Amino acid sequence: MRVKLIACEVLFRELCAAAARSPNQVDLEFVPQGLHNLGAPRMRGRLQEFVDRTDPAVHKAVLLGYGLCGNGLVGLAAPKVPLIVPRAHDCLALFFGGRDRYMKYFEANPRVYYKTSGWLERSGQMGSGQLSFGAPEQPVPTWEELVAKFGEEDAAYIRDTLSTHLKHYDQITYIDMGVEPLEELEPRAREEAAKLGWKYERIRGDLGYLQRLADGPWDDADFLTVPPGRRIAAKYDGSIIGVDPV
Repeated sequence: MRVKLIACEVLFRELCAAAARSPNQVDLEFVPQGLHNLGAPRMRGRLQEFVDRTDPAVHKAVLLGYGLCGNGLVGLAAPKVPLIVPRAHDCLALFFGGRDRYMKYFEANPRVYYKTSGWLERSGQMGSGQLSFGAPEQPVPTWEELVAKFGEEDAAYIRDTLSTHLKHYDQITYIDMGVEPLEELEPRAREEAAKLGWKYERIRGDLGYLQRLADGPWDDADFLTVPPGRRIAAKYDGSIIGVDPV
């Protein structure tokens, strides 16, 4: 079966690996990272443009590499083929392999800021796109950028001022997905933690959820199937998302 998979580029390496192993013919289309920074209505509008370009004569389904992302998917309409969406608040559940494992880690480590290859390669700045339970949404310039522009003394003051939104964090956790050049990327996350005076941990991620997204079949417990012409609605229960009844 030939399907289109539209995803945030923060999942680039992981979804390329999943698509390569999938029994389906997966046509990947990546959207720039941090789209939710535009706000839910604009995020939905931008994604709708990508979804609407689907040719039903070519693709049998559209898969989304997104979680609910601050309600950015609410109101998104399926094209003339089914729309398949993970039942997740954000992409962290996708990196952890499922909601249960992610919530277990989050409950034990509520002050963690996460890094993956995508966040390091596609953004590289603290606060430049991670969205999970109040995580920062606005970009913060890197230390090197601030020093180059303002000098070290003023850069220190500006960094402290701009980084107040990070005050609820005291640890960086790097999620090793097994598809990246770890020896090149992990030191960047470790150094970032050291600069901030935070703790650091590396944990193993799980490609299973993303692989099931690429492969199908899409069970209702972990994926929402939106029939053609219907829209995504937020659900305030364990299902997270549903189909708009209208």
